[in-house]
Amino acid sequence: MFGKRKKQVVGCDVGTSAVKLVELKPLKNGEFQLQHAAIAELSPEAIVDGAIMDSSLVVEAVSRLISENGVQNQNFGGSLSGHSVIIKKIELPTMSQEELAESIQWEAEQYIPFDINDVNLDYQILDDGGGGENMDVLLVAVKNDRIADYTSVIVQAGRQPVLVDVDVFAVQNAFEINYGLDPETIALVNIGASVMNISILHNGASIFWRDVAFAGNQYTEAIQRELNLPREDAERLKLGDRVEDHSLQQVLGVLNSVSEDLASELDKTIKFFLATSAVDRVERIVLSGGASKTVNLDEVIKERFQADVEILNPFRNIRYSESDFDPEWISRNASAMTVAVGLAVRTVGD
Repeated sequence: MFGKRKKQVVGCDVGTSAVKLVELKPLKNGEFQLQHAAIAELSPEAIVDGAIMDSSLVVEAVSRLISENGVQNQNFGGSLSGHSVIIKKIELPTMSQEELAESIQWEAEQYIPFDINDVNLDYQILDDGGGGENMDVLLVAVKNDRIADYTSVIVQAGRQPVLVDVDVFAVQNAFEINYGLDPETIALVNIGASVMNISILHNGASIFWRDVAFAGNQYTEAIQRELNLPREDAERLKLGDRVEDHSLQQVLGVLNSVSEDLASELDKTIKFFLATSAVDRVERIVLSGGASKTVNLDEVIKERFQADVEILNPFRNIRYSESDFDPEWISRNASAMTVAVGLAVRTVGD
């Protein structure tokens, strides 16, 4: 009579610099309990520009996380971003769900810069037009070969890939379960190693999406050039750690310079959004992703946009036992786990 509870998906975020894994258990009151949370670093040659170059390295990392954390759930969900992902809001003549299902492939061909046979297509009606002549439809297309590469990794690690999401929507899911819906205009900015995902929420609805190829690697490479350091040391300096004779003070100028460049890229995107929408300003900027904790970045963005800026905590409303998870580890790694948390709130077949 009550039906079976849907099975949760293990969120497996395969990023350029690391694999992040999160499993959640739903509680009766709509909250979640943290079951597993772990990160495995990837060497730079494993994934380049979003393309998996050495699948054995990625499979090994995913398998290690499954084994070391005793993950039993077979159902995994992954996520993609970058130039192989197209997200567009399109306006179509008002039609029924059935008519849209029949015509969407033909309609989509006009908006997608790839061969329609080379992509996996999904869509959702955002506004049915309320009886008017036109309706708004969200169109998402991802290249089939990129989906195959990422799902193959999960299969080779002995698990079942049951869904593939897009990073900007996974970030939005993580934000909503932890902060709820807000009437403000909010920019969610997820800064990974190679891609910055930007989505804008207005009155609780997602209305703009863009991926920008400017992210955490720019900081690392700038420090490497400045101090002639190996990548691992540059990564640590970026986050404020001392490395041998090198201190944060030595690289603060480099970090601030790259942060200004990143803020400029974000500024271009937000100005484009404001010029093409009825919204006049972004009131709040919420940062996430591993590079979001780069020293001073939040202050640089706050100064540039004159808006409230904060770091998203994807575990803010998620319960966990301090005997199972070190609060210091959670605090240090939380922002990098945002996409994985956003995937882990999903269920099989939703």
